[in-house]
Amino acid sequence: MTAWVRGRVQGVGFRWFTRANALEIGGLAGFALNLDDGRVQVVAEGQRENCHRLLAWLREGDTPGRVDGVTEIWGTPRGGYDGFEIR
Repeated sequence: MTAWVRGRVQGVGFRWFTRANALEIGGLAGFALNLDDGRVQVVAEGQRENCHRLLAWLREGDTPGRVDGVTEIWGTPRGGYDGFEIR
């Protein structure tokens, strides 16, 4: 799953909290990355249920900053991630 999070999500610890939540859910690999346009991109691979849990947290959880919206796409996992990173 790849998600793009819009709002005030840079400079507020959003990527760190996203990683912490992904690790708490468990079984997820991927990353959270600040984009030049102010969004945060989140890539997560793992069991679909766990990806859905992370996506629900991005949309409705107690996130730092302010989330105005989340857009996601689902695709075939590519692999190659070692854990869940902040980029």
